[in-house]
Amino acid sequence: MESSNVTRVRMVQFQKNTDEPMGITLKVTEQGKCLVARILHGGMIHRQGTLHVGDEIREINGVNVSNQTVDNLQRLLREARGNVSLKIVPSHRNSPAQCESNLVVSKWKGQSISLRINQVFDLQEIYVRALFDYNPEDDDLIPCSQAGVSFRVGDVLQIISKDDSNWWQAKKVGTSPNSTDPAGLIPSPELQEWRTTVSSREKLKENAVHCSWFGKKKKDKYLAKHNSIFDQLDLVTYEEVVKLPAFMRKTLVLLGAHGVGRRHIKNTLITSHPERFAYPIPHTTRAPKENETNGKNYFFVTHEQMMKDIANNEYLEYGTHDDAMYGTKLETIRQIHVRSQMAILDVEPQALKILRTAEFAPYVVFIAAPRIFEILPHHKSKDVNDVSLEKLATESDLLEKAYGHYFDLKIVNNDIEETIRTLEQAIDEVCSSPQWVPVSWVY
Repeated sequence: MESSNVTRVRMVQFQKNTDEPMGITLKVTEQGKCLVARILHGGMIHRQGTLHVGDEIREINGVNVSNQTVDNLQRLLREARGNVSLKIVPSHRNSPAQCESNLVVSKWKGQSISLRINQVFDLQEIYVRALFDYNPEDDDLIPCSQAGVSFRVGDVLQIISKDDSNWWQAKKVGTSPNSTDPAGLIPSPELQEWRTTVSSREKLKENAVHCSWFGKKKKDKYLAKHNSIFDQLDLVTYEEVVKLPAFMRKTLVLLGAHGVGRRHIKNTLITSHPERFAYPIPHTTRAPKENETNGKNYFFVTHEQMMKDIANNEYLEYGTHDDAMYGTKLETIRQIHVRSQMAILDVEPQALKILRTAEFAPYVVFIAAPRIFEILPHHKSKDVNDVSLEKLATESDLLEKAYGHYFDLKIVNNDIEETIRTLEQAIDEVCSSPQWVPVSWVY
């Protein structure tokens, strides 16, 4: 018999006395062979170095495993205890493969999908902030849900491996920097963006139903303002971040539904701490009233000058009221920073596209609307009614859904004084502690 036809078989044995997963995922070929699909960094098998990607497992504790489902195979490994023996046919590769194939075929919502893998990444020490919630138990695409890492919006993940361009290996960054927990699987940006694109029609229908709370006139006004960026925001996945020593944030951005109390919060902070906080004086094209001084409450400019400055992208945002234009110039924000003060902005969320840079270094706080059942018992005013509160809560929920991945902090404004105290404490803490910031702020 020629040596090329000889199948090399070897036995692998190790002790498994705990519930710790082995840290591998398996796949079954069309011929019914069980192959090692991936090895999770830091897991039991990775630490032992006993298996490699592409190895064929023929027996587990003497039981032939050919023609079994992946779920059954993973269960056999998970439930194994004591002395575990595997009969394997080693992969013929000289080095670990980037991935098993350049084509991954999976089932999702009854559809057969193919995702081509065409990238190999050079991985250094990379951290990302999750911009969406993820639960592997709810994922129909993940090869093994037990191998997945669950996370919420805002969680920081250390990327361990990008060898598979559909399923990255990552660890959630916690309070223990030297944690030895093994890595797990998370969807890559490419896979998550594909998934989001497939679901986009369902999400648009859902948004249309939610917006119906406003009534037609309110809905059209709201969607005209926000719909153009809903589609872009739907595709967010991860944001690369870096940890910096404590530093002072330059700008406090207050987001929230109209009428939620942002103006009162802003004015209270400036009145209580005038040496620390300031609000950029707006520009306007209206004529000054009697006793109004240019540069005190407003900067008065001509319509032509304001239109010219808008064309030159000198305004953060602007609008029209009673036939006059009003706007916030970026230079007025910069002048507050020059005075070593924190600029307070209660702006529309679209302004974050300009503000989320190292120049403005914003701390973004979302002031959420109180729930009706929490606020009504404390308010006897005839101005407070179920309908207005319900509309406020609905708009607040829509804003959080669309922009929540940008929030550094969320405060539910059940009590305005308590909200202000919480905000003051949070600002003190963030400016005196190490911070995760977008990598674009540094490099």
